[in-house]
Amino acid sequence: MGLMSKILGGSGSSRKTEDYVELNADAYDLTSAEAERQVRIARISDKQDVIEIKDAVYDGDVVIADIVRHSTTDRTMEHISDELKQVANEVGGDIVQKDDDQLIITPAGVAIARDRLGQ
Repeated sequence: MGLMSKILGGSGSSRKTEDYVELNADAYDLTSAEAERQVRIARISDKQDVIEIKDAVYDGDVVIADIVRHSTTDRTMEHISDELKQVANEVGGDIVQKDDDQLIITPAGVAIARDRLGQ
């Protein structure tokens, strides 16, 4: 099954900022401005959303992108997928689809394991 088939399948649920709970990590006093790399959360609903994702990956950040299927066409998702694959290749990073509703794109030096922990 190809990447596009995986992208287009699934429940299409999207997550919101309030879906993420901030945990207090007092042992680490690192602000996002001080961090060399960050894990960024994004939503892909159209081609315009890809620009910020590409910029983040070029800057060295890992991006976890929710796919909002219902607002895109097959052709648009194919183009978005191709653009993000190209970015991952250009920077020497990695890209993988998680379940049916997320893409993970990484910069150089960060590979994504294809096996889940504990399996």
